[in-house]
Amino acid sequence: MAILVTGGLGYIGSHTCVELMNAGRDIVVVDNLYNCKKSSYDRIKALVGRDFKFYECDIRDAKGLAKIFENEDIDSVIHFAGLKSVPESVREPLKYFDNNINGTLVLLDVMRNHGCKKIVFSSSATVYGINNVSPLTEDMEVGGVTNPYGRTKYMIECILKDLCTSDEEWSVCLLRYFNPIGAHKSGTMGEEPNGIPANLMPYITQVAIGKLEYLNVNGSDFDTPDGTGVRDYIHVVDLSIGHLKAVDKIEGENGLFIYNLGTGVGYSVLDVVNAFEKASGVKIPYKIGPRRAGDVATCYSNSSKAFKELGWKAERGIEEMCEDSWRWQKQNPNGYPD
Repeated sequence: MAILVTGGLGYIGSHTCVELMNAGRDIVVVDNLYNCKKSSYDRIKALVGRDFKFYECDIRDAKGLAKIFENEDIDSVIHFAGLKSVPESVREPLKYFDNNINGTLVLLDVMRNHGCKKIVFSSSATVYGINNVSPLTEDMEVGGVTNPYGRTKYMIECILKDLCTSDEEWSVCLLRYFNPIGAHKSGTMGEEPNGIPANLMPYITQVAIGKLEYLNVNGSDFDTPDGTGVRDYIHVVDLSIGHLKAVDKIEGENGLFIYNLGTGVGYSVLDVVNAFEKASGVKIPYKIGPRRAGDVATCYSNSSKAFKELGWKAERGIEEMCEDSWRWQKQNPNGYPD
């Protein structure tokens, strides 16, 4: 039996594929290569020392997905595939609703038609919105999101919850990420955003190698120790291991399970800049800009439920996150080869 990984050649997906295969699991990867390159497939194979099935397919392609389920013995799904840029989602909301929500509906329908009712969904802490106070816990009210990207995550969570209510054979795990950064220790896999990065760490690393002139810090007047926004950064490998634990959970019992995946520690933008400078020996110039609409001052997790029920906790600290991010960027200044 195999695990289908949608979006499996992307940043988080590729690292998760490595952890799954290192644990002896068989995987099948689906990716339309919109946010990644095919060479990620070769990097995964090189790291684990064995091959796996890869299909270039869009999750909105019902016929294409159905053929994959007919060809492969798929028992469960980890669903990463989705557009993820907040600014782009504000500019092009229909694109995000079509890809993220419609794509998920197509995937779920194909899964149901082929008797596969186990799924781990790549959600986000953005579903907690702006009205909850950190540390964020899974029992807090969700839905007060401030952008179309976050709304797609919230709406997909609602769809999956309703699916579990309608059919007790489903087993669904919602993993609410905080801020994934870092890279594989080898330096051969990491984050490669399209265009100017929307997230902090790839922005910092591109400044460090000279691709960008300076870091733009969005706001310095928040109610935080240094005035910049505080977030919970988690190493992408820790996050990937969380998916392995989640798959074990849904394979063992049916129902709906929700977990935060974070470190439980908040770092400000300038904390991360300082940690990266220490790890890399490179000075990061920055300029203070205005706040972004909808940004909260502080957002960090309480991930004790994941530890209690999954036996999972984040092991890697901010220094290691910075070291690994810098190693990836330094060894791959232009990202993955075409």
